[in-house]
This record gives sequence, structure tokens and C-alpha cells, in this order.
Amino acid sequence: MATETVAKPKTSARVHVQKFGTFLSGMIMPNIGAFIAWGLITALFIEKGWIPVPQLGGFGTNAEGVPNTGLVGPMITYLLPLLIAYTGGRMVYDVRGGVVGAIGTMGVIVGAGIPMFIGAMIMGPLGGWTMKKIDSIWEGKIRPGFEMLVNNFSAGIWGALLAMLGFYGISPLVTAFSTGAGNVVQFLVNNGLLPLTSIFIEPAKVLFLNNAINHGVLTPLGIQQSLEQGKSILFLLEANPGPGLGILLAYMFFGRGAAKASAPGAAIIHFLGGIHEIYFPYVLMRPMLILAAIAGGMTGIATLAVTGSGLVAPAAPGSIIAVIAQTSRDSYFGVILAVLLAATASFLVASVILKTTRHSDEGDLNAATSKMEAMKGKKSSVSSVLTGAGAGAGGVAVMAGPIKNIVFACDAGMGSSAMGASVLRNKIKAAGFPDVKVTNASIANLSDTYDVVVTHQDLTERAKPATSSAVHVSVDNFMNSPRYEEIVELVQRSNSAETAAPAAAAAPAAEAPAEAAGEAPAKAGTPPSDILVAESVVLNGSATTRDAAIDEAGQLLLARGAVDNDYILAMHEREESVSTYMGSFLAIPHGTNAAKDHIMKSAVSVIRYPDGIDWNGKQVKFVVGVAGINNEHLHILSSIAKVFTNKAQVAQLEAATSVDEVLELFGKVNA
Repeated sequence: MATETVAKPKTSARVHVQKFGTFLSGMIMPNIGAFIAWGLITALFIEKGWIPVPQLGGFGTNAEGVPNTGLVGPMITYLLPLLIAYTGGRMVYDVRGGVVGAIGTMGVIVGAGIPMFIGAMIMGPLGGWTMKKIDSIWEGKIRPGFEMLVNNFSAGIWGALLAMLGFYGISPLVTAFSTGAGNVVQFLVNNGLLPLTSIFIEPAKVLFLNNAINHGVLTPLGIQQSLEQGKSILFLLEANPGPGLGILLAYMFFGRGAAKASAPGAAIIHFLGGIHEIYFPYVLMRPMLILAAIAGGMTGIATLAVTGSGLVAPAAPGSIIAVIAQTSRDSYFGVILAVLLAATASFLVASVILKTTRHSDEGDLNAATSKMEAMKGKKSSVSSVLTGAGAGAGGVAVMAGPIKNIVFACDAGMGSSAMGASVLRNKIKAAGFPDVKVTNASIANLSDTYDVVVTHQDLTERAKPATSSAVHVSVDNFMNSPRYEEIVELVQRSNSAETAAPAAAAAPAAEAPAEAAGEAPAKAGTPPSDILVAESVVLNGSATTRDAAIDEAGQLLLARGAVDNDYILAMHEREESVSTYMGSFLAIPHGTNAAKDHIMKSAVSVIRYPDGIDWNGKQVKFVVGVAGINNEHLHILSSIAKVFTNKAQVAQLEAATSVDEVLELFGKVNA
């Protein structure tokens, strides 16, 4: 099936970086609970904690005069690095790789004498990978009955060798690296340069490197700093929810269309839920807003540096609740101020950008996830749902069987994907398909066992290799994407014995599938009988370009008193964000969702271009201008779809010599 893909020269480098970053963060993310536990124990029980307890905090001496070990030191020195190493080794070579990786890491821990997070992230995967290579040497050559003996001794021997390698070889290198990185951070702090890191961190976050940056780089360095100083500013360089909150607040006040309507809900999810991915689409559709994120990030970091504030452990997810829970006892004022000032700075910059630039927020928010959906005035097509990448509506795809297994995949398999899965799961259940399984997972853990894979548009290319037989659906908004309704329709069709015909109708057919079942008229009410009239049909259009054809179709609607001039402008605006080419030589230009107020009554105009015109590289012979009020739009597009999905009727339209013939073919529009 045809899909829209991002050109490899532009994406391959980013995808490789994302994969590496995902691998790094993949060792940390499953163990975040352990980090939080350590952070809480540290904040409560150390000597300067809220409830100092020598036996737990590891200070003072016991009755025999022996220094208390406590929980804080052993957890940070042994437990957390070993968990990271085991997870990294298991990612490479299952449990066997995890065990060998943990053994090797023990050598690094003892050799260095300091928490070895970087060492664990090296030795864990290295142990798994080398064990896998060693096992391949004698794979299939072991005599029956000796498998356990060989497996256990090979793992033990190699693990011991790795532990010695870690002790003598890796630990000095990692110690030097950790010391150097710490010195760089301290240099930036001492010279007031740390806020400049936002110039790199904020854009990288929006490119889905947020987990890699936070948990792959900043968390290991922050833990070391926290152990030495009792807190670290590094935990909030990426996790500060302020910059994202400011951008979403700006959309609430100065955005348009669906972006403005969805911003309040996104702000709650972002700020309280800690799912930062929720604001990324709002930045991606207005790239200049990255300046607002950078301004917010720099302001927050500067505030933390000036006040000497920090967290004792990672705040994961980046919720204000998690941030407050992990704040050092002496840093509450500075941390809260940093969040508030970061939100204020990003809000001010974002507001200026939104107010001074003309843009269709609503159109771009849905551009990558739905081509057009009649109830909301957007183009939507079955082919775009099936291909999952916004393919041209002329594409054909047929489901091999009923959909039973849908997965939402994101970078870490948490947060945004879990939220999206929950939303879609409820919609599918409400549609009467409770047996359809909807889950979420990280891209790294995908397997080719799913019927449908839903990802953010920037991550789709990474998901495809592991799930090549699945239908891929790209979204740009996990919270309320219109693509969810299209997936529900796809589930209905694939699971219905009555709709065994190929699910390859052009986009308009997907706009009103219910009408084919006799439901749309009941929902939409009785449409007016003059939606299409002879005066709105032109057999030989005069336009020679796409934009001129849009004007020509719009002027016919204007002459009917169906729309005003602003609606025609909105038709061009829609075309710039999402092509309305549908396949079968058909284009259906129409206005944006925000332009519905400029529609006075439902109407359709039809213009034929016998020689065809170029429409974004596609040949178009029929331009159908559409203006629909309420659910009448469903009826209009459904009727048009029935004509243009029938090759014989398309041929009749091409051969028509009178307006009456066209009206007869489109008679159902007025039915």
C-alpha cells in the first residue's frame, strides 16, 4: 500500500540518533520506580532530611561505634547500577544477557568506588552482546544432556572475566569521564552558562529525544551530583514542566480551531500528568514556538542556578507533583519559582508568535492524522487510515481479516501512548467491539504480531521495520486525534460480515460510512433539496491551476449565497495544510473547521476540466466545492463518494454533454 514517508536523507540520521537515545533511556525507564524510592528515602532519612534516621540515612554510628551503612549508600552504589546493567543486558540477550551484564558491572562498581551509572550502561549491553556472540560459536554443537552445564559455566566464566575487565579496564575510563562531565557541568554553573543548554535540550525534546536526554544523560550525571551535594539541578534541565505549560496556555488564549480547543486538556495532562509529549505537536505545527520553549527552559535553569535549587532524584514523569515530591528540603522556593518563571517566559514569547503570525492551527494539528473528516470539515479517507501515513486518497488497501489487536507505540512505551490507547480503547468498546485488544508499548519492544500500529508521525518510520505486516496509522496528537474515529470505522468494517467488499473507497466514502447503512439520514436529518443546482455545474472550467480552480469552485458557492469571501480564503488555507485531492481525478476543496461560521447554507459546486489540471502533481478533472452545515456535510460527501468510487459513473461524468446528465448522476446529493 502507498504511504507517505519522510525522505531518507532527512530522517535516517535522526532515526539512528533516536534509536540510540531510546536504547539508553530504555535501561533507565523500567527502573524509575527504584530511583524514586531512593529519592524518597534520601529526602526523608538523611541527616538533613525531613525525618533524620541514622540507621536508614547512613549517618552517625551504632551502639558499638560502627558507622551506620543505611539504605541510601548501598542503593545508589549497588542496587541502581546493577538494575540498569541487568536491564541493558536483557534488552540485548534476554535474561542470560542481563545476568552476565550485571556480573560485569559489579567489577566496574567495586573498581571505581562511586556510583557507576555510565559504567552500568556500558557493561550491561556489552555483557549481553558478547554472551550472545559466544553462545553462537557452539550453537547446535552441544551434546544432549550437557546444555545446562555448558550454559551455566560459559556465563559464569565470561561474567567473571567481564568483572575483571570492568575492575581494571572500564572503571578508570568511566571514572575519568564522570569526573570530566561533572567538571563541565560545574564550569557551566560557575560561569552562568548552564541556561544555554536549553538551546540544545528543547529542540531535541520535540524531536522525541526527551527520554534519551533526561534518563540517558542527565539522570546518571545528576545522581552523582546529588550524592555529593544532596541535590542536583540536572534533574530539572529537561523535566521542568514550565516551558510546555506556557506554550499550551498561549494556545488557550491566542490559538485557533482545534488547537485552541484541545490546549486546556493538554495543559492538564502535561502539567499534572507529566506527559510532556502532549505539547510537542503544538510546537511542531508552529516551528517558531521552539523559541518559546528555549526561553522558558533558559529562564527556569537560570532561576535554579541563582537560587541554588535542585532535586534529590529524577522527577519521572515530569509532573509538577513528581517535581515537588523530589525537591530538596531547601529548594522548594527556587524549584517552584523556576517552574512559574519558565511558564511565564514561554507564555509571553509564544503569545507574541501566535499573535503576529497568521496560521491555521486547527488545520496543522490534524494535518498528519486526518485528511478530511466531514463532521469537522476535514478531509478524511479510508486509504489514509489504512496506510497510516496520509497516503493519497486514491490508494487501495484491503484488510486481510478482522482487526483484533491494536498497539500504540511511543519512544518509551509510557505516557502519551498509554493515554492514546486508553482513549481509543473506550471508543472501540463504545462502538460494540470489546474483544478488540488495545495496548501500548515502546517502539523498541514491538513485534510483528499486531493488526494496527498507531504512532506519532515522527516515529512511524521507526515502527515500520518491526511491524511490517501491520497497518500503520500516524497521529500528531495523542489526546483527541480525529484518526481515532477513523480507526473505529476501520474496526467496524473489518469485523462486519456485511461489509466484505474491499475497504478501498476514496476519502469521501469514509466521511459517511454510516449513511451506507442507512444511519446518516436519521442522524443528519433531512438535507435541503437544493444543495446542487444547475447554476452550480460547469462542464468546461476555465481555470488552469489548482488555486484558480479553488477560486472558481468557491465563486459558484458565493454566487449561491452559501458562503462569504472569507470561506473561499479558508479553502485555500485548507489546501495549503492538507491536499484535498481524493483520487479518481477528483478534488474536493473546502474551508477549514474554523471557517464554518462563514457558511450560510449547505451547497455543492461541480466543475469539470476535460483536459485536466495539475493538483499537487496529480491530474484532476473534477473539482467539487463543498460547504456543509452540521451533519449535512456527511450526506453530501457520502453521495459524492458513491459516484466517484464507481468507475462507470466516473466515465459517464467525463462523457456528459449536458448539465442535466451531471445532475442525474449526482441526484442522490439532493435526495
